Amino acid sequence: MKLISLHQWNVDLSTAKSLQEKLRERIEIRRFDGSIHSIAGADVSYSAATSSNYAAVVVMNYPEMDELESITAAGRVSFPYVPGYLSFREAPILLEVFSKIKTRPDVVLFDGQGIAHPRGMGIASHMGLFLDIPTIGCAKTRLIGTYEPVPVHRGAHVPLWYHDSIIGAVIRSRTGVKPIYISAGHKITLHEALKIIFDTANRYRLPEPVRAAHHLANQLRMKYERK
Repeated sequence: MKLISLHQWNVDLSTAKSLQEKLRERIEIRRFDGSIHSIAGADVSYSAATSSNYAAVVVMNYPEMDELESITAAGRVSFPYVPGYLSFREAPILLEVFSKIKTRPDVVLFDGQGIAHPRGMGIASHMGLFLDIPTIGCAKTRLIGTYEPVPVHRGAHVPLWYHDSIIGAVIRSRTGVKPIYISAGHKITLHEALKIIFDTANRYRLPEPVRAAHHLANQLRMKYERK
């Protein structure tokens, strides 16, 4: 998969903030162009014991959700944990994984935010620019925004608001479970993102590609921690 290079990752917080604000202008929230035949899930697991990140990307066909390919990678962490700057901590190892993938996915789901971010540049948006692929943020926790209570049944969703604008949605992917936070990342609309999330989260709280990547990344982390 061809990647584009936008900047180096080893920067201070002030520079990181400026980069996010500059790159935000390149984000395109627009109707998806084309057909969806494959979807990838991407996640990173951090180990304090080894000071390393363990990343996994799982590609599945759509809508069947059969696995087509899975790739992992491990690497030392060079950027501190600071809310709102996750991409500077996780993107380097994710880019290494994506560089090894043979199956170019039509859409990528990230365990993190898209534009539901203080500067509109969550990891899904940031990685969308690098990969030049439509991306969706699928987070387990909220970073910013306000919303009304979400009904308990599967399929329920409410807008996520920030500064009088809708930046995402809070959805119930399964009846009675905690909601998840969905936002467009790049080259896709929120409406399309929600359809994809509900199509791929049939059995669990998280969409199947993200859940599979999460499990694989944790397996890799535990393997290294046992050494």
